Amino acid sequence: MKPVKTALFALLIGLGAAFSAPIAAQDDIFPLTQPVELDPANPDTSEVGELIWRGGLVIEPGEAEIGGISGLEWHEDRLFAVIDDGRWMTMTPDEFDGRLIDLTAVTMAPLLDERGRRLRGKEDSDAEAITRMADGSWLVAFERDHRIWRYSADLASAAAPYPVDLSALVSPGSPNNGIETLAATADGLILCGEYPGGAFPNCSRIDAGAPSDLNIAAPIGEYSPVPTDAACASNGTCYVLLRDYTPGLGNHAAIVAVERGEQPKVIAAFDPSLTIDNFEGLAVREQYGKTYLYIVSDNNFSSSQRTLLLKFEIKAAVAPVQPVEAVAPEPVVDYETVDVVLATTLGDITVRIETERAPITAANFLRYVDEGRFDGTVFYRAMRLNREPQPNGLIQGGTQFDPKRILPGIPHEPTTQTGLSHTHGALSMAMGDPGTANGDFSIMLQDQTGLDADPNATEAVWRNGYAVFGYVIDGMDVVYAIHAQPADPNKGEGVMRGQILAEPVEIVTARRAPAG
Repeated sequence: MKPVKTALFALLIGLGAAFSAPIAAQDDIFPLTQPVELDPANPDTSEVGELIWRGGLVIEPGEAEIGGISGLEWHEDRLFAVIDDGRWMTMTPDEFDGRLIDLTAVTMAPLLDERGRRLRGKEDSDAEAITRMADGSWLVAFERDHRIWRYSADLASAAAPYPVDLSALVSPGSPNNGIETLAATADGLILCGEYPGGAFPNCSRIDAGAPSDLNIAAPIGEYSPVPTDAACASNGTCYVLLRDYTPGLGNHAAIVAVERGEQPKVIAAFDPSLTIDNFEGLAVREQYGKTYLYIVSDNNFSSSQRTLLLKFEIKAAVAPVQPVEAVAPEPVVDYETVDVVLATTLGDITVRIETERAPITAANFLRYVDEGRFDGTVFYRAMRLNREPQPNGLIQGGTQFDPKRILPGIPHEPTTQTGLSHTHGALSMAMGDPGTANGDFSIMLQDQTGLDADPNATEAVWRNGYAVFGYVIDGMDVVYAIHAQPADPNKGEGVMRGQILAEPVEIVTARRAPAG
């Protein structure tokens, strides 16, 4: 899969001054990827335990020899990882409506030793875990020569030893069984040795400098997986990845949730019937009130193994319904609007254009209507989401950059300014960057409020959101009918591949509705 770069709904989608430098720039690598399903034999499978499937990839090694990934951490808008040949890397995911669909870029660079030199030899370079501390620095754990080193925020500094006693978690006689699990907590660390829990503790939690034993086990039938990575959420819950490989029987894995003062709890177990390999990296990402987990596998630079990158959403706990005190309804406010009828070959869609609340975007749409620029255009795209209620997703239509039809782009009106939202039946402008919207628009089949502007988002596309300028008031059955038209699996680029209608639905005319 090539990196996705599309102009129409392209993405439908610093703590501590001492370590505040930006990440060192590296040359981007554009990897080839292939999508995978959670259950290859049953593509409709969308859950495992308490996890919801949000897409996955096989990352091809390519000329850059991508592989050997043995740790994972989410920071800002990227995944950071270490490689067990002494390098660190970043992966920038490309996602569509929260689903992992590709990687837009990968960077790789060497880790340095205490004198600022590149690591040499397996004994020195076997990096297995990475985590980011609250002050912005990074910790990297190595096995064989068992140690933890600290690096600056850009990961480009010479290493500094991090003082922690590893003797209880590593075995001097087992050079390949070191610290594979390392996760920063609010005031300390979780570290795990590479052996099963149960008989004796296999992990240690260090809070404010005071260590305590942790016993993390996840027996899966006759299998006893060992910890390989961990990551912690902002609420204090940490998630530990464990895996087992038995020759002839394949890989097994589990994810365990660890809350302070509670017994560890298995929230998902993987067996060979699912997409699985040598899982060695786990990262937590929190976005829009949801918690996501990314899992990566180590291919050991072998052609018989794969580098998998999988994404899951943790199911949210259902809160009990609390009685609410009745309050007086808010007064109804009548805003100025204009109704428009889109006459299509499948029937009429009547839309109410918000001329008062979204004056710029509404005026642009009405100009296209009044000048006949929509007449003879088509609804050409049906994006389908596999979630309730059904049908779900959006349809998209308009001028498709026809130079005889399009007008100059318009200033962006975010939903934080208009007070409108991407709810059922909303009309929203398609655009790349703010100021590029012209003559293409989408209609939401169900609530898609994740497309609203979010001032607290770290990524610009989500801070800006998309511009809502009206709502369907009649003809949603026609919208559903357009959405149900067959798509051509070979048409479209990037995220739009497979979403382009085999036979687009014509907008015969677009006219203001008669007054009254």
